[in-house]
Amino acid sequence: MPQSLSSLLVHLVFSTKNREPWLPDSIRDELHAYIGGTISNERGVLLKTGSVSDHIHLLISHPRTIAPANLVETVKTASSKWIKDRDRRLAGFHWQSGYGIFSISPSHRPALEKYIAGQAEHHRKVTFQDEYRRMLTKYGVEWDERYVWD
Repeated sequence: MPQSLSSLLVHLVFSTKNREPWLPDSIRDELHAYIGGTISNERGVLLKTGSVSDHIHLLISHPRTIAPANLVETVKTASSKWIKDRDRRLAGFHWQSGYGIFSISPSHRPALEKYIAGQAEHHRKVTFQDEYRRMLTKYGVEWDERYVWD
């Protein structure tokens, strides 16, 4: 087979440091576009994004040419710099150290896109911590509560 082909859909989730409300409505659309460009530069595709003031969800067609940890580092580093440069009042911004990245089936893509699009409504009822615990359980990830938050 002369070609190297892949289909890797991932759901990436991470929060602001200490879940501080650093992401105002006024920058989110531009932030999402910037992150999409960052992923595109790594040969991936941002399929859907949704965020609230303290965290972000990304549905990514993951490129086959970069390790997941390296893509996450690139996205978080570039977007953190962009946020800080965007507004001096955001100079203290940081993403949390960790993240969650989960593989998804193409058949689950429509439901995940709907879920990501509905983040504002969803978080009127559910905290990020409860949401994240549910995701970890759903995807069968073991975690230690002492180290999952920063």
